Amino acid sequence: MTHILTPEGKKQLEEKLNYYKQVRRFEVSEKIGIAREFGDLSENSEYDAAKEEQAQVEAEISEMEDILLNCQVIKSKPTDGTINVGSTVKLYDEEFDEELTYTILGSTESDPKNGIISNNSPVGSALIGHKKGDVIKVKLEGGEIIYKVLEVD
Repeated sequence: MTHILTPEGKKQLEEKLNYYKQVRRFEVSEKIGIAREFGDLSENSEYDAAKEEQAQVEAEISEMEDILLNCQVIKSKPTDGTINVGSTVKLYDEEFDEELTYTILGSTESDPKNGIISNNSPVGSALIGHKKGDVIKVKLEGGEIIYKVLEVD
């Protein structure tokens, strides 16, 4: 699976990966060492918790490495007014009579609470390829949402 990242998103993920490899691994290793000193490992909950944390850290490292290995970095935003990954879009929701602003990025960088949606989300994928003035119908489990594209940046 190809992950789409902005240059900033890739840099942040590389920094997080470095932190996990250089700091988190060491922290968890220390916890394991301390827990070993408590004695019998078969009944040592601190040791079990530290080993579980180690497995989680290693899984996260593996996932970040996989994303970085299989990522596509978007270098520039479309300039022809077409909505694509990297676009910021202002929409009008007719049903709720409100304006919404979304930035469309890859799933790795999405943060819906802050208006950053994935290009793979129902709304993100429905917007791709449209331009200012277009009316878009997004089919969701609970029904259909109609948006009018007000601006594309």
